[in-house]
Amino acid sequence: MLLLLKGVPFTLTTVDTRRSLDVLKDFAPGSQLPILLYEGDAKTDTLQIEEFLEETLGPPEFPSLAPRYGESSTAGNDVFHRFSAFIKNPVPTQDDALYQMLLRALTRLDGYLRTPLVHERAQEPQLRESRRRFLDGDELTLADCSLLPKLHIVDTVCTHFRGAPIPAELRGVRRYLDSARQVKEFKYTCPSGAEILAAYRMAVRPR
Repeated sequence: MLLLLKGVPFTLTTVDTRRSLDVLKDFAPGSQLPILLYEGDAKTDTLQIEEFLEETLGPPEFPSLAPRYGESSTAGNDVFHRFSAFIKNPVPTQDDALYQMLLRALTRLDGYLRTPLVHERAQEPQLRESRRRFLDGDELTLADCSLLPKLHIVDTVCTHFRGAPIPAELRGVRRYLDSARQVKEFKYTCPSGAEILAAYRMAVRPR
């Protein structure tokens, strides 16, 4: 998504990960995908990869994707952790408590998305609720590249396996996801619902 948003030419090659993992051992032992290999240096942390690409592919040749507001980079950073604890929980009696923790994390994210940012208030001093499409404004940033795929997984898996999609009353989060699903860079790079469910089927405890 980051490369598409920057307009960087690249070639996408699909590989069988069951076989390619043997190749990865040569330069990144014990690592999981994604991995960035640049001039013999392997970067295995997703955030490091994003930061490296932002620094290397920057202005004037490529647009900056850094968010204007620091809070945009941390908003929702506990959602996926709460989701994983809930959806993989092996103890049924803990489900309600873990689900409530996930809802609180989503509610905090919703609060950020619905709170007008400084530039929005400057344009409309009386604005009570933000109408922006993404975390930092109306354009996708690095913060969205990190959070949106995870949020898409949360909504897809919870809807299918628990009958609990992200609640409609969390208007900011629902608007955020709906906006992303209309953007070609997101649609092109995010796995389909079927792929997500196939990946989680063995990890989710049956109800």
